[in-house]
Amino acid sequence: MPDTSTGNTATPARRTVLAATAGLTTALCVGGAAHAATPDDRKLRALIARMTLPEKVGQLFVMRVYGHSATAPDQADIDANLKEIGVRTAAELVAEYRVGGIIYFTWAHNTRDPHQIADLSNGIQRASLTQPRGLPVLISTDQEHGIVCRVGEPATLFPGAMAIGAGGSRTDARTLGRIAGRELKALGIRQNYSPVADVNVNPANPVIGVRSFGAEPAAVAGMVAAEVAGYQRGRQIAATAKHFPGHGDTAVDSHYGFPVITHTREQWESLDAPPFRAAVRAGIDSIMTAHIMVPALDDSGDPATLSRPILTGILRGELGYDGVVVTDSLGMEGVRTKYGDDRVPVLALKAGVDQLLNPPSLDIAWNAVLKAVQSGELTEARLDESILRILRLKAKLRLFEEPYVSQGGVDRNVGTPSHLATADRIAERTTTLLVNEGALLPLSRRTHPRVLVVGADPASPSGTTGPPTGVLAAALTELGFTATPLSTGTAPSAATIAKAVAAAREADAVVVGTYNVTAGSAQRTLVEQLLATGKPVVAVAIRNPYDVAHLPGAPAYLAAYSWTDVELRAAARVIAGRVAPRGRLPVPVQRADDPTRVLYPVGHGLSYGRN
Repeated sequence: MPDTSTGNTATPARRTVLAATAGLTTALCVGGAAHAATPDDRKLRALIARMTLPEKVGQLFVMRVYGHSATAPDQADIDANLKEIGVRTAAELVAEYRVGGIIYFTWAHNTRDPHQIADLSNGIQRASLTQPRGLPVLISTDQEHGIVCRVGEPATLFPGAMAIGAGGSRTDARTLGRIAGRELKALGIRQNYSPVADVNVNPANPVIGVRSFGAEPAAVAGMVAAEVAGYQRGRQIAATAKHFPGHGDTAVDSHYGFPVITHTREQWESLDAPPFRAAVRAGIDSIMTAHIMVPALDDSGDPATLSRPILTGILRGELGYDGVVVTDSLGMEGVRTKYGDDRVPVLALKAGVDQLLNPPSLDIAWNAVLKAVQSGELTEARLDESILRILRLKAKLRLFEEPYVSQGGVDRNVGTPSHLATADRIAERTTTLLVNEGALLPLSRRTHPRVLVVGADPASPSGTTGPPTGVLAAALTELGFTATPLSTGTAPSAATIAKAVAAAREADAVVVGTYNVTAGSAQRTLVEQLLATGKPVVAVAIRNPYDVAHLPGAPAYLAAYSWTDVELRAAARVIAGRVAPRGRLPVPVQRADDPTRVLYPVGHGLSYGRN
């Protein structure tokens, strides 16, 4: 439990607090590279002056909590909360630690369905606003679309970033942000940890990959700025560019290790920086740090999350950014390698961070910050700087005036037919045809009526129906084929391959979904043996487009960039010829036998009648 022995104990009524902040959003700066001081800052500073020190510490934290309800979660979630946080419910978390933010996760059972999410958000706001000097909570999540989503069907799910990059339309990126932002706002989620601003130049990147818009800095910058404009239109939600200073060129996943980026300062300026500069110019509300080391920017050996030269010197000083800086999750190994969990939050604040996201132990982190102020290592004025930025953002989003959402708003905004149709149309513009020998595609249901759909069936991204073979088969059946799914997995055994080959002999064509194929992958053996049957084989890369380099024998190859329903359905429509492929590679594909040579360059993409 937190140590609450220090701080001012003045307790103005909630009515006084709300009255003091009414109308703040009308005059606060919207957009631009920095927030200028305004008369409303005086009102926010007055709020801060009334806060106790423990309340100030709490305002800096964004924490996970288990359960679908703020006050009545399932017993298993109560048990998980007691074990990890020392409280039973979200309401108790807010009351005990006075956290300024809460992050929703699917695995924490926060996002069962839209109406439940709205109720949870309202319950959290109610729990906070009924506290002495209660403030609205900034509720956040990771809704990148594509392979990273926390809110699923019936909400609208869009193609992921690399697919949007393949579509090449900034208008589509802006539309995605506008619609997705409207739906999140209706659920009470007001800070989205998206878009990804990393430039993915390393095909072996295990953590970014298709979450990036692509490999060309200028193209990524344009998409980032467009999506930010869509999300923040009408102060819907705060977009978050991540992961500063750039996580696109690493072969180490910062969830499990400590990546080192060896770019020179000049390389960083030309490759990694442009999307973040574009985000700042677009008026981005928050920027997330990366748990990576970039010696050219800071040779201390510290991760960027804890680096004052990077966060204060470069991000705030050189890029002119004065919005909210949020850490990536403090439970990730990349930020815990060098320091203990008690030092990380203190060092992050000293570096220039405002929001401390999801520490492994809130009790340890919360008390560490409190004690750092009591000992003089951190000043209360330093906390006030970050709290002012956080309150500015809450005011900009009108959370002081409109903290609650309505069930009617959910019905009017979430997963509407027009939103779903827009997502489908955008997806159709992203599917990329890489190979089409002999004009195999589009398939005709008259000449190839029976289709076998085999391949990898990775765990479905949040909120999509899955598995991929089933979604593809169902979509093709709706288009007039008789399609049969057969899951063969990411590492098919000899027996599984034999079963697929036997089934292929009874089909007129085979569609095979590939997933992160490598030189030694059994998926290669599967495709080779399917080709040996003499049946037409159409391969679909359902994650990384780089798969095509390892399967040169496939006569037709599509890149879908994700195995979410919206992208798989679009791929099916392209296979059936209902729409022509329009996507263009946003990343280069190197040869498998010589990675120094490019097999398919950025911009490669075929269309029907042009092979």
